[in-house]
Amino acid sequence: MAGIVVVFDFDKTIIDLDSDNWVVDELGATELFNQLLPTMPWNTLMDTMMGELHSRGKTIDDIAEVLKRAPIHPRVVPAIRAAHALGCDLRVVSDANLFFIETILKHLGLRDCFTEINTNPSYVDDQGRLRILPCHDFHSSPHGCDLCPPNMCKGLVMERIQASVAKEGKKKFIYLGDGTGDFCPSLKLREGDHVMPRKNYPLWDLICKNRVHMKAEIHEWSDGEDLERVLLQLINAISMEEANKLFSVDCKFGSIPMAAHQALPKALSVPH
Repeated sequence: MAGIVVVFDFDKTIIDLDSDNWVVDELGATELFNQLLPTMPWNTLMDTMMGELHSRGKTIDDIAEVLKRAPIHPRVVPAIRAAHALGCDLRVVSDANLFFIETILKHLGLRDCFTEINTNPSYVDDQGRLRILPCHDFHSSPHGCDLCPPNMCKGLVMERIQASVAKEGKKKFIYLGDGTGDFCPSLKLREGDHVMPRKNYPLWDLICKNRVHMKAEIHEWSDGEDLERVLLQLINAISMEEANKLFSVDCKFGSIPMAAHQALPKALSVPH
């Protein structure tokens, strides 16, 4: 459906864990990571850890092979492919980094399903070491959002996406996420949009505590099977709503008997 933009977080949403922790743990640098964690921002720490892994003789190919083993629920790939096949505009907004995300998406055969990846930039330098930079340079131009980490405000990214697609006409958004950093972009969603927080994860908790501030409808999911079912039901229901708007009940094609709202997945009732 050309009128639907689906925005995915990456870690613990598309894949079933945190890609940063996965690489650090699998390449044997967990102890140093935990020692340094209290001393610097996460994004800076990950760049530092890539330097440490390089000094230990770990290559960019070693990192890529670890990423290709990252666990993912078997229904997530079909869900993404189905959403793309239905004509949705798929985006990634993630606080991981470009190399990690693209390596995994290409391995899964999903990279071409996404029109863009919004994340922390990364590149391999002349020495073969992976460098990871902040999405927003918090030294020269801090984003000023108290809800987000200094290196990336997903809410600002969401506002840019909303502005960029507005030229093409009214769009409905579906946002899928799990973490604290997904709360800010969820607040940017409007009436008629939908947010899919992963149940019992930080985003879910924040939404439950701040329901009064949410304009989008809320639809929980727990695993990849839930993600596929809820996402595809939402896409189909929004498509039906749009189709109903195009035809009046007395048009020559006849009436459309099913009300679009009947097909929507049940919106979540959360405590205020």
